[in-house]
Amino acid sequence: MIRVALIDDQPLFRGGIAMILDSQPDVEVVAQESSALNLSSTVRASAPDVILMDVRMPGIDGITATRQLVADLGDEAPKILVLTTFDVDEAAARAIEAGASGFVLKDAQPEFLLASVRAVADGSQVVAASATRRLFERHGTRTARPGPEYDALTVREREILVRAASGLSNAEIAQAEFLSEATVKTHISRILAKLSLRDRVQLVVYAYEHGLV
Repeated sequence: MIRVALIDDQPLFRGGIAMILDSQPDVEVVAQESSALNLSSTVRASAPDVILMDVRMPGIDGITATRQLVADLGDEAPKILVLTTFDVDEAAARAIEAGASGFVLKDAQPEFLLASVRAVADGSQVVAASATRRLFERHGTRTARPGPEYDALTVREREILVRAASGLSNAEIAQAEFLSEATVKTHISRILAKLSLRDRVQLVVYAYEHGLV
């Protein structure tokens, strides 16, 4: 069962999303809040796997709340999907930088929302690599070269890093590298660990910021 917390200041929207999620046999809404002011307490009390959180809220915005939650809980923090109105939004880019796993448009189809929640809960990427690159081409910065953490990657891991950052799925990487999907998944996990990244969204950001793609 995937446990989801909803943080949005619009009651009707929040209630509608809750109905969609609760209609699924493998998803359960465990918390609903109109504000992120007490997000850490909500998370500790309800233990969600995924948080769906609006970017723009009064009191404390979703970006600040995401940054604080990741700082408080580190690797134990739930996966966070920010809800935004625009597909290329500076706020969405900043949320990813703060530690969110991606973003979902508020007008997305229910099937896409459900698929996104399941994908994030499974540790997969939700935001398309092209969309993430587009965000950081507008709002991100590049550094001259990667730091010493990049030197810890093997040659094969560097190749897979570039392919993943370019938007290839595990199956496509496996075909290109003549590997099994299980092996690719293992490589991705090791790359994330060595670079201290939470997920594939941050992997794309890392690759773009350091001029690898």
